[in-house]
Amino acid sequence: MIATRTDLRQRLLVLYAQNGCPASEVVAWAEYDGTGKTDYQGDEREPPYASVLTAMRDGWRVIKFPDIAALTIDNAYQNGPLPYEFVLEKLEEIDHA
Repeated sequence: MIATRTDLRQRLLVLYAQNGCPASEVVAWAEYDGTGKTDYQGDEREPPYASVLTAMRDGWRVIKFPDIAALTIDNAYQNGPLPYEFVLEKLEEIDHA
């Protein structure tokens, strides 16, 4: 029997929601896989989850909520980064033979 060592690696999922509510629709996203199991493909048209809440139910943990206080009537329609950014993480095991 070959001994294996298991380590945890972080996967990050950045979901941009329609508004600051975790149940609102995802309008953009990015994924970064520290396990090396998958490569990010930027050409998917459908988000991996319909909402942040759906991702949470699948085991993703929210580690950053959007900074809602920075949004005002004066800057709500300016171009720039999408304002409702949620950063989620999931820790997954990888095996080393």
